[in-house]
Amino acid sequence: MRSEVAQKNEKGLGVGTRRVIAYTVLIIVSFLCLFWFYVLFINATRSNGDLNKGFRILPSTYLLKNWTGVLNGTQPIIRGMFNSLFVAVCSAVLCTYFSTMTAYAIHAYDFKLKKFMFTFILMVMMIPTQVTALGFVQQLRDWKLMNSFIPLIVPAIAAPVTFFYMKQYMESNLPLALVEAARIDGSGEFRTFNTIVLPLMKPAISVQAIFTFVSSWNNYFTPALILKEKKRTLPILIAELRSADWLKFDMGQVYVTIAFSIFPVILVYLFLSKFIVEGVTAGGVKG
Repeated sequence: MRSEVAQKNEKGLGVGTRRVIAYTVLIIVSFLCLFWFYVLFINATRSNGDLNKGFRILPSTYLLKNWTGVLNGTQPIIRGMFNSLFVAVCSAVLCTYFSTMTAYAIHAYDFKLKKFMFTFILMVMMIPTQVTALGFVQQLRDWKLMNSFIPLIVPAIAAPVTFFYMKQYMESNLPLALVEAARIDGSGEFRTFNTIVLPLMKPAISVQAIFTFVSSWNNYFTPALILKEKKRTLPILIAELRSADWLKFDMGQVYVTIAFSIFPVILVYLFLSKFIVEGVTAGGVKG
């Protein structure tokens, strides 16, 4: 038999080797994820002529000039940023609140069509946005809601993916006994939901708020169909910069605009990132 010392050394070597492999994989994955952001910010500091020469590892000195060119151009980038910010924030707030409320209704109440409603809501996820786009635009014209933010914000309330995540999170983190105790104490349903359920759902709400914000911020298809002139969002303006006439086209300005559009997303992520691991882990594992 091998001595206990030899077994401990082998065990320690195995743990150390696994740790080295894990850290190596994490470093490689992190590099692959962050390298493209580095390329973006490097290219934002280069001129259009310099970009045509190929990739450079070090930044250049054209950042302020590119940014000045964007501000002095024909595209209202600052207004577009505020338009995107308004739509994304409103969509994130409404989506997470009402999706949580819908999930709570399915989770906490027993009614005849409960299973059917749950299945029906999940079936809606299978319908691509492009399939309903023509009818959606025609309906907006009939309602005179073209060139309005309302069609971008209000439909965000019905988010089957967010509802499903909230429902799964509730099954593992929201005991019905707590809800029943609140009812026995005389708490109304809305008060129970707003003061008891929502605080318990904070990690899940934070995760879905990030996802909804990013999805709305990056959304190009629907805004391009219904918005024009001063109400255009940032993705539309970036696309118009990219498709500009070749005499006016400046790739450095395109890169600096894209880099500028990423900052709000990074700030939202940094503000809510501490809830991501907790929310994803708890929502994905049913207790």
